[in-house]
Amino acid sequence: MPPKKKVEESKEILLGRPGNNLKIGIVGLPNVGKSSFFNTLSKSDLGKAANFPYATIDPEEARIPVPDERFDWLCELYKPKSQVPAFLTCIDIAGLTAGASTGAGLGNAFLSHVRAVDGIFQVVRAFDDAEVIHVEGDVDPLRDMQIISTELRLKDIEWVEKALEGHKKEAKRLGNNSLADKAKKEEAATVEKLYNWLTVEDKDIRKGTWTNKEVEVINSLTLLTAKPITYLVNLSTDNFVKRKSKWLKKIHDWVQTNNPGDPIIPFSVSLEETLVAMSEEEKAAEGEKLGLPKGNPSALGKITKAGYSSLHLIRYFTCGPDEVRAWTLRDGLKAPQAAGVIHSDFEQKFVCGEIMSFEDLKEHGTEAAVKAAGAQRQQGKTYLMKDGDIAYWKCGQ
Repeated sequence: MPPKKKVEESKEILLGRPGNNLKIGIVGLPNVGKSSFFNTLSKSDLGKAANFPYATIDPEEARIPVPDERFDWLCELYKPKSQVPAFLTCIDIAGLTAGASTGAGLGNAFLSHVRAVDGIFQVVRAFDDAEVIHVEGDVDPLRDMQIISTELRLKDIEWVEKALEGHKKEAKRLGNNSLADKAKKEEAATVEKLYNWLTVEDKDIRKGTWTNKEVEVINSLTLLTAKPITYLVNLSTDNFVKRKSKWLKKIHDWVQTNNPGDPIIPFSVSLEETLVAMSEEEKAAEGEKLGLPKGNPSALGKITKAGYSSLHLIRYFTCGPDEVRAWTLRDGLKAPQAAGVIHSDFEQKFVCGEIMSFEDLKEHGTEAAVKAAGAQRQQGKTYLMKDGDIAYWKCGQ
């Protein structure tokens, strides 16, 4: 009997726009610290931080280096002329207010900007400051989170309703026999399932369990509640240092009830504004003075890593005396697509990759020692890239 052919498992399709150049948007009500956070994150004054609603109208964009101890170690080892880390593209978006889904405030523009990004940093105000007005009159992060959740969901319901109406009109013209007609009926059933999930179940799309075919339909609709959210709780410096706030447990409970599993990161924009111009040594000294753990007291690195991870992004490295560089790609890509991140010709003319893991290089100390240990392997077109791979590509003419 001939051996049975190995059945290749179907690859899980991820929610969201396919690609490697993904963006994360900073979302929240007016005057919660979004633009000030963006300015400290990007070390710029692009974001229009001001004490009135809609200080930001047109989105600002910045590329934020992603901290990575592996990259730093590789730069120490190779001492290259050029060092290029991985980056996270971050967008500062105008503040949202209640009624945005029906056009209130900058609602339509705001939601189109949210639709254009791939993930969300939701800044939640949990600090009291009489000099910084709140669009709702007082500080209540649970109410603010509910406003944003409601507006994003209402807009998704509107878009899904329109898609459902279109499918119902088309259904009258469909036959029963052709594969194309059957596919359209399946798509209509998926849209109806999405509508029920948003309205009857009252849940965000990203919290559902969907098949690959259903994910393809979701991705075609570019729904707001399908995007990953990282909640950033903006505390006063004092509350951040003491790790105490009357709101933290309430925020945690709200997220676990409404969007379980979404990450929550406490930070302080006021502290970050103090630290932003300091050297690493000065930051460590400031943290020690405040009684924080040793090292850099800033939360920006943790936030950047969380945003990068939420988009299912990983990185591989190319190394040499001329350049050490981290290349960003979506998790789940194979070697030819990873090579194509450098140049499209590398994917089209791909032959193989010489690949070792960062852990093996760190363990053995040199590339020669990795090769001698048999830990550098030649990988072909089916090789699934892993975070931290170090790759050398071979391509044909």
